[in-house]
Amino acid sequence: MQGKGLITIVAIVLGLICLNELLPTWYASKIEKQATAIAGDNPEKYQKEIARLSKDTLNLGFTKLYYTKAKDKEMKLGLDLKGGINVLLEINQRDLVNDLTNYSTNPVLIEALNKTDEAQKNSTKPYIDNFFEQFDVINKAKGANLKLADPEIFGNTTLTEVKYNTPDEQVKSIVKRKIDASVGTAFEVIRTRIDKLGAIQPNVQRVPGTARISVEMPGMKDIDKVKKMLQTSAKLQFWEVQQVPEIAPYFQTLTTMVAAKGDSMGVAKNVNFMSLLQLDKLRTNGVANVKLSDTAVVNKILNSKVGQSLRPANIKYTQFMWGYKPEATDTESLVLYAIRGNINQKAPVDGAVETANISYDELSRVVVDMQMDSKGAKEWKTLTEKNVGKPVAVTLDNRVYTAPNVVNAIPNGRTQISGNFSQEEAKELVDVLGAGKLPAGAKVVQATVVGPSLGQEAIDSGLMSFIIAFAIIIVYIIFYYGGAGVYAVIAMVINLFYIFGIMDSGDFTLTLPGIAGIVLTMAVAVDTNVIIYERTKEELFAGKSILEAYKDGFKHALNAIIDGHTTTFLTAVVLFFFGTGPIKGFALTLMIGILMTLFTSVLLSRVMIFSRLNKGKGLSVWTPATKNLFRNTWIDFIGKRKYAYIVSAVLTVICIISIATHGFKYGIDFTGGRNYVVRFDKDVKAEDVEEKLVALFKTEDGKNSSVEAKTFGNNKQLKISTDYLIEDESLKADQIIEQKLFEGLKSNLPAGTTLKDFKSADKDHAGIISSEKVGPSVADDIQTHGIYAVLAALAMIFIYILVRFRKWQFSLGAVAALFHDAVIILGAYSLLHKYMPFNMEINQDFIAAILTVLGYSINDTVIIFDRIREYLREKKSLTLAGLFDDSISSTLGRTFNTSFTTILVILAIFIFGGDNLRGFMFAMLIGIGFGTYSSIFVASAIAYDFLKTGKEEEVHGKSTSAKEELASK
Repeated sequence: MQGKGLITIVAIVLGLICLNELLPTWYASKIEKQATAIAGDNPEKYQKEIARLSKDTLNLGFTKLYYTKAKDKEMKLGLDLKGGINVLLEINQRDLVNDLTNYSTNPVLIEALNKTDEAQKNSTKPYIDNFFEQFDVINKAKGANLKLADPEIFGNTTLTEVKYNTPDEQVKSIVKRKIDASVGTAFEVIRTRIDKLGAIQPNVQRVPGTARISVEMPGMKDIDKVKKMLQTSAKLQFWEVQQVPEIAPYFQTLTTMVAAKGDSMGVAKNVNFMSLLQLDKLRTNGVANVKLSDTAVVNKILNSKVGQSLRPANIKYTQFMWGYKPEATDTESLVLYAIRGNINQKAPVDGAVETANISYDELSRVVVDMQMDSKGAKEWKTLTEKNVGKPVAVTLDNRVYTAPNVVNAIPNGRTQISGNFSQEEAKELVDVLGAGKLPAGAKVVQATVVGPSLGQEAIDSGLMSFIIAFAIIIVYIIFYYGGAGVYAVIAMVINLFYIFGIMDSGDFTLTLPGIAGIVLTMAVAVDTNVIIYERTKEELFAGKSILEAYKDGFKHALNAIIDGHTTTFLTAVVLFFFGTGPIKGFALTLMIGILMTLFTSVLLSRVMIFSRLNKGKGLSVWTPATKNLFRNTWIDFIGKRKYAYIVSAVLTVICIISIATHGFKYGIDFTGGRNYVVRFDKDVKAEDVEEKLVALFKTEDGKNSSVEAKTFGNNKQLKISTDYLIEDESLKADQIIEQKLFEGLKSNLPAGTTLKDFKSADKDHAGIISSEKVGPSVADDIQTHGIYAVLAALAMIFIYILVRFRKWQFSLGAVAALFHDAVIILGAYSLLHKYMPFNMEINQDFIAAILTVLGYSINDTVIIFDRIREYLREKKSLTLAGLFDDSISSTLGRTFNTSFTTILVILAIFIFGGDNLRGFMFAMLIGIGFGTYSSIFVASAIAYDFLKTGKEEEVHGKSTSAKEELASK
């Protein structure tokens, strides 16, 4: 066999590389198991044992293994397998544009920014592209004739590259480059902050073409701490403070207005606004001292349209900000400050911090000492000179940390922040300031939190489904193909070893959908072997020797294998580029698996088989029970195609009607919202929980938000979804929802459960075991990308089939079959989502399932088309109908074996793979079944109908032409 030596060398080298990459994972796991065996559930003892065992070294001759180095190099596990936190941060690009225009108040600019903010809600374009479009439209509509290089826009001291005569297109290029650089700066700042959090194997990536940064931290539990650390801009600002005498008349007006129009302000008319302010308890430079329980009501009144419209001129631009935390003298209240603002809300001092350290004041209280940069120091000197004897507020992300009176002007940029800090809070603040400031504000637009106990359950269920699926394949393929099946199993084992080794060496992350992708790869590997062995059987039945039969079997199977693998690979590529998070993991493992399957099942398997055959040894390709299965099977498929058309048409119409009338249950991926999976210590009724939560999750105008509670996996788990406050992407909104969720579920939780326990449940405590948040803008992007992914996959498949088979009729039949399969799956989800005991939402996982099914279906179709193409060349005397029937019938063995084993594998994942994968696998089950059907009765039938000539008489025969039959009569 040509290339035998090269293939063997590549296999050995690849194997050694994979072994070297996987050894650290094995060794780290070994040490951790030893530590757990000694320490049990005691975390302190566990860490001591890890420290002790870390001193050991394993010398293997070619490498030495240390625990600390092995831990750094071990295979990365995704959140769904390890637990942890994943957030998608979005840098506020309006802030970046404002900064580049030096906070210009030009009305055209302000209106363009406002219009861009609105356009972004339903657009997948970058913010800056939308801004330039809106600016051009408004500039023309108002006849302002502004140039982007004008001093009021980008021609200022902030952008020295822009001159008065710089063309608009050049300015756009400069601005885009500056914004991209700012996002790059934000990326570096975020990465530095994560290092200070002590996350193990964090994964920080920029999302190409956007101002978003994806952060994944396996093993992290404190989501509030993480969000706070990541979202804080670290941009300290210093403001003048307005006092009670200036604000009191406005508060009196509001008090009167609440009594008259409270309902239009979102509060009850009997609310006494002035009493909520507790001015008699005020001991600081604030304007109110409000109970924590009343802060939401005060916010509603101050931020209402009525409240805004009543503002007098002296407080038109005033910003009302809350204190960082309650004062030590009154732990049940927050101080409200009135910050003197301006038209562009630019702080008098807005400088970065050069150094920050924990210190103590004269009363031994924890404070933070800091030194500003040169710019901030100059501005700070001017502000303190102007406000001697008056209060100045120190704010961080619109929270007032302190607001002392200025005693003397401060010329050197040194200052001190006090805020009733604990040691830990001061350290967090120093870490944030020390990591550097973000160039603009950041918000969490998507977040996923998976508890460690759920991660371990996912590992267990993933391994269980993997082992069962692999066992099924081994038993079946050896049962069906005998000795040849043993070589197929050996190739699959090597294939798996290579996949895990490549994943580890490429520093890729293994996720639960990734395990599903690996299991599906095994099904692809089975398909490859089935194609080879079925062709080999045909050659043996034709009377060839075992050696010649295997040679021709590999030779004739190659085209079909390459075509099938290419279409599946193209689908995986589309998934990888359009998918996000775990879906990328699924696509990545599928791509690696397909490439390794080609190497192991075609090249390496061939080397092993022919090494045996060339020694004169035999190798069976069947067992007594399977030798003649499908051998003499011939079915008049083309003659029955009209019945299939009727069945398909009826099913398609039913599905379309259901889609039009019942619609779908969309997941938060597509709508935006929050999901919480909550575990209880006893059975709970989803209907009762939902009723309680609907009453709690009311909007400011008293309307109900969308709330759904559904049993998830078993009667002790619920999946709760809501769109309450989804437009508010702040940490505060998350905390409000978790508080309300806790209140609504408290009666179902064990006595004594605290909010902290509820938010971080583990295997021994009831509460939230996973949560997910998707903001509206991200949901819109995911939905758009999902549509693009499906269209791109269909277009790529159409073009590939056209190029490979040279006839548009084949491409048409293939795409029609794929459309048929997609409609059937969509219809099933529309019809059944209310009745099935598992998740049947339309989300990005579903899109992945659809695309995977399309990849499988086209693979099946290509095998049949490949045989039709072969017979078109070799059986000139056949009628077209007979030729199609012969082609389909001759591939029945391959079709059955591949479909049957794939369905068994998917059933194993569906039953044992965990609740999160059931909806995904259900779509796959439907798709594989109908994909097999459509390859025969839709793709082949349509290709036949468009290929046949109008005059051809439909005469169907097994292996003789219609002319010969007619002539013999």
